Amino acid sequence: MNKKRNVDSGRKSARPDYIQKTISQKSSGKRSGKVFFPKTLIKTGGIIIFVLLLGFAGNKFFLSVSKTDSRKVKAVSASGADEEKGGWIIGKTKETKDMVEMKKTKEINFQPHCVDSTKPENLISYTNIEVDGNVLENIGDYKADGDISFNIGQDYTDVDGIVTFRGNSFRDAPSHGYADMTDFRLDKLWSADTGSLSSGSAVWTGSGWTGQPLMMKWPKEVKAHMNMTEKAKADDELVEVIYACMDGYVYFLDLRTGEKTRDPLYLGYTFKGAGALDPRGYPIMYVGAGYNSNEGTAKVFVVNLLDCSVMYTFGDNDEFSLRGSLSFFDGSALVDAETDTLIYPGENGILYLIRLNTKYDLNSGTLSIDPGRTVKWRYYGTRSSTESFWLGMEDSAAIYKGYIFMTDNGGNLMCLDLNTLQLVWVQDTLDDSNSTPVLEIEKGHLYLYVSTSFRLGWRSYDTATVPVWKIDAETGEIVWHTDYECTTDDGVSGGVQSTIACGKNSLADYIYVTVAKTSDNASGVLACLRKSDGSKAWEDSSSYAWSSPVCVYNKDGSGKVLYCNSTGDIRLLDGKTGKQEDVLSVSEGVIEASPAVYDNYAVVGTRDCKIWGIRLQ
Repeated sequence: MNKKRNVDSGRKSARPDYIQKTISQKSSGKRSGKVFFPKTLIKTGGIIIFVLLLGFAGNKFFLSVSKTDSRKVKAVSASGADEEKGGWIIGKTKETKDMVEMKKTKEINFQPHCVDSTKPENLISYTNIEVDGNVLENIGDYKADGDISFNIGQDYTDVDGIVTFRGNSFRDAPSHGYADMTDFRLDKLWSADTGSLSSGSAVWTGSGWTGQPLMMKWPKEVKAHMNMTEKAKADDELVEVIYACMDGYVYFLDLRTGEKTRDPLYLGYTFKGAGALDPRGYPIMYVGAGYNSNEGTAKVFVVNLLDCSVMYTFGDNDEFSLRGSLSFFDGSALVDAETDTLIYPGENGILYLIRLNTKYDLNSGTLSIDPGRTVKWRYYGTRSSTESFWLGMEDSAAIYKGYIFMTDNGGNLMCLDLNTLQLVWVQDTLDDSNSTPVLEIEKGHLYLYVSTSFRLGWRSYDTATVPVWKIDAETGEIVWHTDYECTTDDGVSGGVQSTIACGKNSLADYIYVTVAKTSDNASGVLACLRKSDGSKAWEDSSSYAWSSPVCVYNKDGSGKVLYCNSTGDIRLLDGKTGKQEDVLSVSEGVIEASPAVYDNYAVVGTRDCKIWGIRLQ
């Protein structure tokens, strides 16, 4: 296992500085009465009864809504232990009339199962489950402590912001709101400095893969108890950018100005992934370290964003891991609000399900977690070894209903039942996959879009085929694939390191994917592919990109696509035609990180130690 760690230490994910330097870089009321009553009495009685019935019906309806949408109207305890302590929902402030509007959830018939080609045993040798430190002898004995079930991605959160990598549990919303672009131009608005962190022979600088910022427009009642500047607390329009970077800091910035909203939080570990905020609007951040540091072995931090204290850590040196002491976490967590469960896959090959027992009192500004039942799931692949097809998940998993979809370092795309922890189907993704699966409902059926990278020496030492897949999410079967022939470097992989953007509104017929090293080690394309058959609508050629593309929309639904490349450019293109609208150079080095967009503001970090705020004009 130690040998494996050495092999991994120089691998693909956001490359250390010493590697980087070698390259240029979503009633009717029925009247009642008796015929023998006098007319006046009939009229009066009818009115009284009608009023009483209306009042009763209204009260019953309001109560049913309160019970149905408990996340919006319950006071504060996610665990359900302290149910009505006072306090209101922490997400978007709603008008009273909005409280009684039942939110329609788009339901589809979804019954996942395998076919012969996607039977789990084809690619997975065995799985194990640990509950509170005890390994189950028979995985069939596992019983979930509460049913985990996610609705469609847009229902994941109703807070005003971007709370996880690519926005939600479908991983299809890297932008929030509307851009209202008229000139289709990118303007530098502000920049903020970041730094570097050394660990052994590696030096990590700036923002790396996937490195997406998080954004939140905190309600005033929440901000009142935060360690923000008084200026930030007083600004009712403030959107806070929360950015975990590779120098060991989490930065807090004003989206419009780049000014500090509070002091940076030093945790001492390299953060390559985006981290995540709690979808319930609770002031909690979940962020995993992507590399070991002088502070110790990499781990996950659960941070109280009221005072920036660390409430809990886990994942370091986990004895349940089949990957030794490696414990990197590049993915972005999801939280099941109904069961108060943190769901976090790790590069150590473990999927964590942790009951948080969260208590948050909005009025008093108190927050705590008391982690309880901890469930761990692991697997071993038929191709797994210390030299190739490694165990572990670097992607950010997608979830629908009680099913989680994950790619891994060992060429497996897995559909796992979260309530039985048994694999439903597994598809072969050929290589070290770091592309997060993106879920999409099309004509009442669930599909996912995903791709893979090209790890040097596993399939080839010169070129390899990198498919972009459309997958049937029920069976794991390939619907279509569009292939690219790619080159690669050791530690700087070609293929698809990014996450696919699924178009909506005017772009609903297309997906967008950045493919690296398509003709040589310096080049790449942003490909626009048709969802129907995978055919190419257009391609934009430039230097290669690991950064994930983002679709941005005006209120009329018209859309553009934004992406960053390895020579420090941000490119804005027409989503339908591929016409170049603007190119903005912000760095002489690499942009590996993925931008996030809030209204007409884009934010992205670079490897040369800058965070940029960009206005979409």
